[in-house]
Amino acid sequence: MRTQVMVIGGYGHVGQQICLQLSEVYPGQIVAAGRSYEKAEKFSRKTKGKVRPYQLDVSDPSYSEWVDQTRLVIMCLDQEVPSFAETVLRSGIDYIDISAKGIYMEQMAKLDQQHISATALLSVGLAPGLTNLLAAKTASMLQSVNQIDIGIMLGLGDQHGKAAIEWTLDNVHTDCILTRHHQRKRVKSFTGGKRVNFGGSLGKRQAYQFPFSDQQTLPSTLHVPSVTTRLCFDSRAATQAFAFTRSLGMTSLLTVPKIKERAISLIQSSQMGTDQYAVKVEATGMDGHKIHQAAFGIKGHDESQATAQVASAAALHLLSRRFQTGVFHIEELFSLAYENGDFALMDQKTNERRVLALKASLLPA
Repeated sequence: MRTQVMVIGGYGHVGQQICLQLSEVYPGQIVAAGRSYEKAEKFSRKTKGKVRPYQLDVSDPSYSEWVDQTRLVIMCLDQEVPSFAETVLRSGIDYIDISAKGIYMEQMAKLDQQHISATALLSVGLAPGLTNLLAAKTASMLQSVNQIDIGIMLGLGDQHGKAAIEWTLDNVHTDCILTRHHQRKRVKSFTGGKRVNFGGSLGKRQAYQFPFSDQQTLPSTLHVPSVTTRLCFDSRAATQAFAFTRSLGMTSLLTVPKIKERAISLIQSSQMGTDQYAVKVEATGMDGHKIHQAAFGIKGHDESQATAQVASAAALHLLSRRFQTGVFHIEELFSLAYENGDFALMDQKTNERRVLALKASLLPA
């Protein structure tokens, strides 16, 4: 009987938090897996055995006994191709991926046409993840939606994992794929600034187009003609510096390995910024000849904790019952519930809720 949950990258920054949260419900059945058994075993000792270690290289085509024992795989590592995910899904094992790479998600979506016998859940985390759920909730406030704008503020003082910082730096000098009027459009990352009003003490901030995958997938899942996601940092000076450097074409320097490593080290050791994050979603639609707008958002602390909370709640849902087979984004199976100051991830079919213990609150109206 399959009982265990395999967390790939389970001894990483976010993976550890997912393992710890799930091990409170399923002690001894959560496995922290990765290429380094030493790191996995060291983490396991810290948990006093509630999380078990396992050595696994997802690029290795040989799989062993873990396949027959595993009910759910949670992927915390970026993948270039979905070959591992396909193997998992063809084996009847449910799959959750916290990746933010749009190209990878498009490849995953194609698996839906193949003979898989489990559920794959994508867009699980803060962005994408909570951004998708907030977009769906905001869109539901209007009869029809023509455009969704998502503004994300990330804190530079957060204890980001190295992989998260590296992903951000890698994408400052790339292109974004946006959807405008049902057409895909390629634009430069960290351009196309727009003022986003996060309200309260956060105020208005200039945010810039950034290649978060939600703007590639939401047009399809929510049937919206135009979606754009923009990013800023809690440090206005840092946001302006990135935008100015991008305008000069100098962000290409961040692709140089030594310079990128130095930048990652500086961000990790920097005292600049806080651990705050915020997400503001604005939807615009037409009712006859009148323009109608709706907005919804949250602010909180510790974005990696938010990602782990969403992933853990989604995992508990998938472990509680069998969902339909196929590849889905989080907003297709779940909704964000908010009641009496508490957030929850709600199963759209059964209305069952799993608490999201977010260090967060709603943005002021």
